[in-house]
Amino acid sequence: MRIEQLRPDEVFVFGSNAHGAHGGGAARLAYERFRAVWGQSEGLQGRSYGIDTMSGLEVLAEQSARFVEFAREHPELRFLMTEVGCGIAGYTPEQVARYFAGAPANVVLPQSFARVIDAD
Repeated sequence: MRIEQLRPDEVFVFGSNAHGAHGGGAARLAYERFRAVWGQSEGLQGRSYGIDTMSGLEVLAEQSARFVEFAREHPELRFLMTEVGCGIAGYTPEQVARYFAGAPANVVLPQSFARVIDAD
């Protein structure tokens, strides 16, 4: 599913890099359409939420845990996740999806992530 627009309560979750240079992939879409902030790599920015996927799996795991907690603290929002880490960063859903296991119901996971989590 390609996310083109958001309802007022929705947030676009995308993979970023440590510099917050949103030049390609979902990050570019976040910057151009959903008010991601150039220079901000992690967290809520406009109608989007960035997770650094380019600084290694350890950083991705840490930031994913912070995102899951943020989503839990904001049940009024619905978070639409892209395949974070599976584009330019080059990871597979099998490597990344488990970081989002246990995400609250207001996080809409990509089907590829849901399949990995459900298989565990």
